[in-house]
Amino acid sequence: MFDSPLPIDSALPEIKQALSACNNAVLIAAPGAGKTTRVPLALLEESWLEGLKIVMLEPRRLAARSSAAFMARELGEQVGETVGYRVKMDTKAGPRTRIEVVTEGVLTRMLQADPALDGVGLVIFDEFHERSLQADLGLALILQSQALLRDDLKLLVMSATLEAEPVAELLGQAPIIRSEGRSYPVETFYRPKSASTELVEAVAQTVGDALRAHDGDVLVFLPGVGEIRAVEASLRGKLPGTSIGVFPLHGSLTAEVQDAALTPLADGRRKVVLATSVAETSLTVEGVTVVIDSGLMRVSRFSPRTGMSRLETVTVSAASADQRRGRAGRLQAGTCYRLWSLEQQSSLPVRNAPEIMEADLASMLLELSVWGVNDPRELIWLDAPPAPALQQARELLVQLGALEESGLKATEHGRKMTALGKHPRIAHMLLRSVELGLENLACDIAILLGERDILRYTSSQAPTADLRARVETLRGYGSYTAEVGTRKRLAEEARRLRRELGEGKRGGNLRDADELDECGLLLAFAYPDRIGRQRDNGKYLLSGGRGAAFGPGQALAREPWIVVADVDDAGADSRIRLAAPVSLERLTSCIRDGITEESHIYWDGESQSVRGRERKKLGALLLEEKPLGRPPTDKVLEALMDGIRIEGMDMLPWTKAARQFQQRVAFARRHDETWPDMSNEALLSSLEVWLAGYAEGMKSRSDLQKLILKDILESLLSWDRLRLLDDHAPTHWGVPSGSRIPIDYGDLDAPFVAVRLQELFGLAETPRIAGGRVPITLHLLSPAQRPVQVTRDLASFWNHTYFEVRKDLKGRYPKHYWPDNPLEAEATRRVKRPQS
Repeated sequence: MFDSPLPIDSALPEIKQALSACNNAVLIAAPGAGKTTRVPLALLEESWLEGLKIVMLEPRRLAARSSAAFMARELGEQVGETVGYRVKMDTKAGPRTRIEVVTEGVLTRMLQADPALDGVGLVIFDEFHERSLQADLGLALILQSQALLRDDLKLLVMSATLEAEPVAELLGQAPIIRSEGRSYPVETFYRPKSASTELVEAVAQTVGDALRAHDGDVLVFLPGVGEIRAVEASLRGKLPGTSIGVFPLHGSLTAEVQDAALTPLADGRRKVVLATSVAETSLTVEGVTVVIDSGLMRVSRFSPRTGMSRLETVTVSAASADQRRGRAGRLQAGTCYRLWSLEQQSSLPVRNAPEIMEADLASMLLELSVWGVNDPRELIWLDAPPAPALQQARELLVQLGALEESGLKATEHGRKMTALGKHPRIAHMLLRSVELGLENLACDIAILLGERDILRYTSSQAPTADLRARVETLRGYGSYTAEVGTRKRLAEEARRLRRELGEGKRGGNLRDADELDECGLLLAFAYPDRIGRQRDNGKYLLSGGRGAAFGPGQALAREPWIVVADVDDAGADSRIRLAAPVSLERLTSCIRDGITEESHIYWDGESQSVRGRERKKLGALLLEEKPLGRPPTDKVLEALMDGIRIEGMDMLPWTKAARQFQQRVAFARRHDETWPDMSNEALLSSLEVWLAGYAEGMKSRSDLQKLILKDILESLLSWDRLRLLDDHAPTHWGVPSGSRIPIDYGDLDAPFVAVRLQELFGLAETPRIAGGRVPITLHLLSPAQRPVQVTRDLASFWNHTYFEVRKDLKGRYPKHYWPDNPLEAEATRRVKRPQS
């Protein structure tokens, strides 16, 4: 069947046997083995596939188109006959198509339209080691479809660097087939750039050296489009004449430009291909014998802290570096230059983290809800999605109206959003734009937000964060320019999106200033959490509660209201990269669901009273505030209780009697835990139980002073308990002189009375409380109420200490009565001895 042999050929019989015997299988094939293009064709005539199609999932559009074209050529056909593809904004497939190569979002759409995948016999996941979010989601959905709807559906997971065993276990202990690739030796050189050397300079220098030292074409891996453009500009000024061509290769280029990068040049000319990680797998760039690897890649990472995604430049994993290196040895012996050191090589992560662990999960969660899965834990995952990111996604989808308030079931609006195949933010904006007749503008914005910045600046132009400038440029006017090819491609994608959404009402490409002024409103539909109100110095508070700020020299920084589409998520005030102005009037008229009205009743510490305000808010943004006329009584009482907690228990009118009662109960509880806890902490935590009923109608500290706190605390005890408290913790002690002295319970371990010594004459023993368990501590005072002795053993005091004290007191208070025998003397409150 095949003209030229490939290493995968020897494994084909084992693959066929595995899929004949089992529903699922795992294929591990080294780079260059030919698994992407040969396996689908080899399985096409299997008996279990009769009348059914193969759907093969490719992570990238470029690889999907390229592999479909290669397989069609193997069959001597055009793409769209036996072999076709379906990618974003581009489909070539017909009624005879039996192998469909699709990108990940397309597979999800197919599953949503037909969960059983009728007419499909085999689904292949190619390059599964990349662990994209959509691949993980697709695998989870197909496994559920197998379990519930299609026990005959077969599944093959293919990869070059994947750990096969966990995947095989996930697929029900599926058989693992391994195939060694055809790889030629690749000599590797480590050329770490110095700290002072820019990446572009280091790459350009290495390209020049490689072209002089080696034959063949050069493939350069760079982190992103910006670096590709910079290196391309640098090389065009250094490479000789037209003998060497320089070609960019990344996902946002047109198919024609991508094909030009993949095809060898005629007449023996050499080429340099500047690529992102799109060229890492599933592609053979013909003629390449030299790879130059920057060691960097750009990934999207989601921040649960802010609810925003951002692009980050990160170091590649060891597995990715090996994949890149292998590109040089696909066709013959080659060379690889790594722009890092051998020591750095040993510290590279083994493999990249699965996207599901770091990505925005809003699209995935909505897909699952529409599928009928309310809880992602119902599905089988290789790595379960993290809970914080899921919660952020759920909150956003509720805010967009895609999920019901419970956050579980998809709404009809959410189902319509899913059908558009866009991120929920963008889908919501597109659907809302239809209501306002702004479809044309919304489609332009949707395309622009899905791409890298298209603006190109002249030396006299400062960068702008204004989205309107991008729309003008896309439509072919304005003061900024874009690459012609990029602008044409994006304009065509916008037209296709309009056709999907329904033709706009305004006609397209209009120089309509009024329409451009609606950019901010449309962004507000997509980013209701990023509506910003000006604070000062170009700083804004966003409706989601975050701060954001423009860099210097941005005209938008003067706008009172903006909507932010992109920030860098760094620091307390994230730097705004893309935004548009919006009027408060348009916001309040078109985003009514996002505006809340609330009565804010709160304790005001300055006035020491409860205050009420009526507030109209847009998320965290205060739109309007005014005094609340007649706040509800229950809310006032609640705020008053909050005020007591804020100010502390000293805010209440504590009399000596109230405080002593609190301490007496605490003393009783010290010796019997059945007594209630009346500590300040316990009382503060239960204000609504014991105090609220007495404070109804009050709203200030001064009002609370009317309370009789002792009576309120006493009401917490039954009549029997109050009597028992008087027995065990009495308020006073009657001394021999006839006085009633208050007992101080401030020290629960040693309650005391302060009494003049003369009033205790005749008392032999220390009095006791708590049923005789605790002696009262006696603070013995002089006639002038000054302390002379502290004791808990009165008998010992009379026998040993009294005579020394008597000597001192008699000298200082000679007119007072100081008997020789205090136990036989009569207690007195007067100066002289009582007359009989």
